[in-house]
Amino acid sequence: MARPKLTVYLDIISPFAYMAFYVTKLSDKGPYIFHQRARWATRFSIPFAATSPEPFPQLTLQVQRTLCAIMLTQAPETLNTCFAALYHAFWVDLVSPINKPENFLPVISRALGGDEKLAREMFEKGNSAEAKKLLAGNTEQAFQDGAFGLPWFVATDAEGKKEGFWGFDQLGQVVDHLGLERVGSGYRAML
Repeated sequence: MARPKLTVYLDIISPFAYMAFYVTKLSDKGPYIFHQRARWATRFSIPFAATSPEPFPQLTLQVQRTLCAIMLTQAPETLNTCFAALYHAFWVDLVSPINKPENFLPVISRALGGDEKLAREMFEKGNSAEAKKLLAGNTEQAFQDGAFGLPWFVATDAEGKKEGFWGFDQLGQVVDHLGLERVGSGYRAML
């Protein structure tokens, strides 16, 4: 039986290479990211399609503005329901391109209990100065908070110390920074 082997690519400029001696910089990052996504999805039982939506990536400005309109006018749980529906449509059902109103409005309508009129109103309000300002402000705040990728978490602990974290795989560090107790064991303890 062959011994396990690990190839490490390093660059001294990278703090993460320094800390972990592990770099994901590959000649073709796309396949690596796809497999990384699949590993995390499997580990946490997150539903994902076997392939990625095409084309990828896609500009989601209209979707984000519509979500801002929902944020401005609806209950917070409605925004969460719409996000969940859009994520499922894009990453599980491969509804694409998700940035076309004819593709994302039916998803939002279903999330709003089948209310097509309200979904259309949210889309139209998404083009308002108020919704555009909210999205621009949120984007600017993310940059001010240090965001350079998504998801970006800003966690403020009980003493007021604020730190930013990038990526799904950083949730354990977010929990630690917040001083929350990790329940469970094994990989679930990361959360």
